[in-house]
Amino acid sequence: MDGSYNWGLVTLSYLVSVLGALTALQLAIGIPLAQSTTQKLGAVFAAALAMGGGAIWSMHFIAMLAYEMPMTVLYDTGLTLLSVIISVLSCAIGLALAGIGIFSGTKVALAGVFMGLGVAGMHYTGMAAMLMHAEVSYDRNIVLLSVVIAIIASTAALWLAFQMRGLWQMLGSAIVMGVAVCGMHYTGMVAARYHPLPEAPAPGPLGAIGGDNLGLAIFVVSAVLLGVVMTLSYSRHQRRQAVSI
Repeated sequence: MDGSYNWGLVTLSYLVSVLGALTALQLAIGIPLAQSTTQKLGAVFAAALAMGGGAIWSMHFIAMLAYEMPMTVLYDTGLTLLSVIISVLSCAIGLALAGIGIFSGTKVALAGVFMGLGVAGMHYTGMAAMLMHAEVSYDRNIVLLSVVIAIIASTAALWLAFQMRGLWQMLGSAIVMGVAVCGMHYTGMVAARYHPLPEAPAPGPLGAIGGDNLGLAIFVVSAVLLGVVMTLSYSRHQRRQAVSI
């Protein structure tokens, strides 16, 4: 049982991933610059929301909606929310491990493994949220490849977050990160095999979500929120630099 891709939504998934990565890179600047533990944790959480919620989860969900199946597909609300939590928390832990204290390659590598496993967990939790007249099995070798890609992408994202500074450098880094995040997702999708079922599984206690325009709505909301956050963060950074001169 095969589906096909809506290339408009595929493009939107990449664009929101780049925007989320660019916002996260901008926010991550504040982690080593923060003076107190409270400020550091606030900067970590803000960057994790942008990375985990925007660059990774929003990209994932829009890309899931881009894969058009020959049947109605809804998404279990509880599992979908769990996938968001996994994504944001894994990014927060990764950013905290890499960004708080003395920066080192060893810390980045450890944080990248943790964050990558969290990203992969988010992806396959999101896949488990699909409610349709089919069950999903996976090619284990391709699943392993997708996890490796997630770890490499996460490690690169964390290194770039604390090494890149100028706006154009950050934009280039965000473009690369968008490719890496999308690469992990679509590799994971290749691993999936769909087998027909007589009935779709029932949703959990929180019900199910779906809709033809859901992907575009998620993109618009994510893009607006990330754009506002990035603009405010960049302005604050510019004022901080002006004061320090």
